[in-house]
Amino acid sequence: QVQLVESGGGLVQAGGSLRLSCAASAGTFSSYRMGWFRQAPGKEREFVARIGRAGIGTSYADSVKGRFTISRDNTKNTVHLQMNSLNPEDTAVYYCAATLKTSNLESRLPYDYWGQGTQVTVSS
Repeated sequence: QVQLVESGGGLVQAGGSLRLSCAASAGTFSSYRMGWFRQAPGKEREFVARIGRAGIGTSYADSVKGRFTISRDNTKNTVHLQMNSLNPEDTAVYYCAATLKTSNLESRLPYDYWGQGTQVTVSS
């Protein structure tokens, strides 16, 4: 069982930056592949970024590529999402997720554990 707690959301002006963090309770955190997803009002939850167990392999949605960076610190059981050049279309609840599975990792389906989410609001 893994418990995930996100933090770092808030209100920011367009062009600004935020850094989201996700703290995991799992003692075997380094065994999990981690992802960030987001859900805007009235929309499906969508993939944002993912990172491999050792922090080497990363992948991003086209909409955030070049602006967002995912990273992890296995010594502190945390994963981060640095978000730069934010725009109003980035407004959503952002969720951290964990999985032991190895495929289809840009879909919600493989992720077994989810945090409660943190709200990010970007004003124009």
